[in-house]
Parts: sequence; structure tokens; C-alpha cells
Amino acid sequence: MLISCEHAGNMVPADYCDLFTGAKEILQSHRGWDPGAYPWAMFVAGHWNLKVHAMTVTRLLIEMNRSLDSPSLFSEFSRSLPDAEREKLIRRYYHPYRTGLVQEIKALKKPVLHLSFHSFTPVWNGTERTVDIGLLFDPERELEATFCVHLAGRLYDHLPEFRIRFNEPYAGTDDGIATAMRQKFPGIEYLGIELEINQRFVNTPQSNHLQEALAKSLKEVML
Repeated sequence: MLISCEHAGNMVPADYCDLFTGAKEILQSHRGWDPGAYPWAMFVAGHWNLKVHAMTVTRLLIEMNRSLDSPSLFSEFSRSLPDAEREKLIRRYYHPYRTGLVQEIKALKKPVLHLSFHSFTPVWNGTERTVDIGLLFDPERELEATFCVHLAGRLYDHLPEFRIRFNEPYAGTDDGIATAMRQKFPGIEYLGIELEINQRFVNTPQSNHLQEALAKSLKEVML
């Protein structure tokens, strides 16, 4: 198993602080990072003695969960940087992060289960999202679909009050880290599952219950 968290923090490297003058509120919002995702990933990883591949630099500087040709790779804060500076960001952060994931997948016994932890804002464009935990996968990859069905069943046992959905609030085949890894590894070798957790649970008593249930459910499915 491999665990990652592409939006683990909202840190701005010293060289780029000027880009974010007056943007403290945005950096602390869901636009700057995924609140809660890293602690949840760390808790689960601890049950398996695994490290978490985490990017703590804010997604507003460079977006780890988008392809190089995506218009969202750079935000309005970094998009105006000269070409040489944007290439520098790609070399310094993007390529090492993604290369590290590829190398570990290659080294692990197959099939590899890659869990990518994310969180999402409870309200989007004025509408409340009707999902608490989203399991994102490629429906055409049989192992991914089967794994998520089993995981959802275990999660319902432990979290009967939670709304668990497949491929919500995003599609599992959208541009992202799992989609990129699927292009490199066949379905019999690689399962890419993105866990999307509602940010309304961050820093609440339910957060502890959620992460414990998630760790138990994964162990039940894996064993």
C-alpha cells in the first residue's frame, strides 16, 4: 500500500512570499490546501507503518494534482511568473514528487494500492454537498471498483450515519494523481483510489471517529 497527500499544507517558500502579499485568508482556505487530509492520511499510515508522500507547499504555487498541460497547474498568484521561474517550480517540486511516487510503485509488490487523501469544502457555489466521504476510482478498472465496493461496505458498518458515495464530489477519472499513475501502470498492477473527506469534520470529535473507522475498514478489506 502507498499513501499520498498532494495538498498536505499551505506553506509558501521564502522565495515566493511576495506573490502572496495580502493573501493570508485565501492560503488558509480550501483553495490553499486540503484541511484535515494530512492528519487523516498520517493516522491511517501509522496503522501500517507507512510513510506519507506529502506535498506541504501550497497548491496555489504549483498544483501537484494536475497534469503539466492543465490550466490549473499554476494559480492566479503564480501564473504570471516568467517561464524560467515556472520551469524552476516544476523541477523543484512537481517532478520530484511525482517521480518519487512512480519509483515506489515500481518497487512495491504488485498489485499496489495507492490511497490519495484529499478533503473538500462542504459548500460549493452556495450549494451544500450531500456527501461525507467520496471514494474516487476508475469504473473501468475492475480491481478499483471491487475494492471500493468492499471498502464502502465496511465504512457503512462503522459509520452508518455517514453519506458515502462513489465518484463524488468529483469523478475518479478527472485529471489527478491517480489518473496520471494509471497511465503508467496497468490495472492488474495498480489501484488508484482517492479518498475525499468533507471538511466539516475537521477539528471535531467526529474526526477521530472517522479516521479510526477508516483505518479499521481498510484493515478489514486488506486482510
